[in-house]
Amino acid sequence: MTSRRLAAVLAVLVLWPLAAVRAEDVSAPRTVTVLAAASLTAAFGAIGTAYEADHPHTKVEFSFAGSPTLVQQIQQGAPADVFASADEANMQRLVDAHAVAGTPQVFARNVLQIVVAKGNPKHVVTLADLARPGLVVVLCGDTVPAGRYALEAFRKAGVTSPASSREADVKAVVSKVVLGEADAGIVYVTDVRAAGDRVEGVALPESVNVVARYPIAAVAESHQQELARAFIAFVLSERGRAILGTFGFSNP
Repeated sequence: MTSRRLAAVLAVLVLWPLAAVRAEDVSAPRTVTVLAAASLTAAFGAIGTAYEADHPHTKVEFSFAGSPTLVQQIQQGAPADVFASADEANMQRLVDAHAVAGTPQVFARNVLQIVVAKGNPKHVVTLADLARPGLVVVLCGDTVPAGRYALEAFRKAGVTSPASSREADVKAVVSKVVLGEADAGIVYVTDVRAAGDRVEGVALPESVNVVARYPIAAVAESHQQELARAFIAFVLSERGRAILGTFGFSNP
């Protein structure tokens, strides 16, 4: 073998592993981590599926919990690329701490609803009914958006908030009603819809209801700002909002 041909062979052997690594890197899926309010569980699950179908090399991983819990996790350095809150107050905590990149954008709205067992055996019709003696009522904790909104609704209706357990998020409230551990609770209309035929919802009049506005933003410490912005753009897109609409959310 000539020296020129030997050099060519050696060059191929040296470069081939590098080319293979690059090819593997290109085909390997990237992951965008999204921390989102518990009330977004079903809707964002569908959005994640649609996003992955459009972006076959990107995987979406979700962590759902009450908005204040997620804020605390981000402030403590939990890995996250995107944060979606059920209220603007918790998002503002991260804005004030310079923990988000850019300006948060509101992508959906939601309203409250009373959740009761299938068939409404306790005949709950209004907020005032929740103050009846012997009725077991569950609400979210005061720092959780849905809990704070519920207290505001009681104030608007001129009804004393009933003594009740305080849960970490709306999923826990619905679960207690489903399991028969509570007669009623206050969650979002989207949570009642997501629970299907296991529960029923009692609508609140507009005069006492509270509109929740959901903002979304990229987490400042994320090393994948491009991926974060791409996911946020999908949520804000016409298709993303259409998916949210099927779960009961309304446009901002």
